[in-house]
Amino acid sequence: MARKRIAVLISGRGSNMAALIEAASDPAYPAEIALVLSNIPDAGGLSVANSKGIKTETVDHKKFGKDRAGFEKTVQDVLDANKIQFVCLAGFMRLLTSAFVTHWHGRMLNIHPALLPSFKGLDTHERALAEGVKIHGATVHFVVPEMDSGPIVAQAAVPVLSNDTPQSLAGRVIQAEHRIYPLALRWLAEGKLKIVDGRCVNSGASDIDGVLVSPTNLRLS
Repeated sequence: MARKRIAVLISGRGSNMAALIEAASDPAYPAEIALVLSNIPDAGGLSVANSKGIKTETVDHKKFGKDRAGFEKTVQDVLDANKIQFVCLAGFMRLLTSAFVTHWHGRMLNIHPALLPSFKGLDTHERALAEGVKIHGATVHFVVPEMDSGPIVAQAAVPVLSNDTPQSLAGRVIQAEHRIYPLALRWLAEGKLKIVDGRCVNSGASDIDGVLVSPTNLRLS
């Protein structure tokens, strides 16, 4: 079976993008990172992708002013030209319109640095510490028009320590992000994920290993 063609959309250094590229370097992985696209011309992740031989494109949102539809049409044209089948958002700092999201329904993933539905939006680690939670983590979810609200594919939890700062907590969470995002994309590319009544149903995964994760039969390798 042909590997699925994936575009990763970034705005910054693209650490989750790098994790996806690393996973896809295995010929047995069911997806290939065919394109990395950024809305920021000098995003650090572009040079990382280029160094791995991944095609990159830039669609500078500033050139479109308040014309979000025009920006997204140009992005869609690039995705179409590269025969992209699935999209992964990895630190892509642009809110997408309902029309664009609906077009990619069931085919676009995002990773969020919190255990959704808690702490949607920005500054998740600062807010988690301020609320005094004892467990924090990361969530991979399908993208829907409402921000950080799509069906949850997978979550990984990490402890919040008494001496944590936002930076130390972020470092622990991002390690979990780098482990679950490639797995979620694998499931999507293998056709194991379905959205049923607003929830994500996973038709199969392997055993748990290491960090607390759901689905509970997930193997982090």
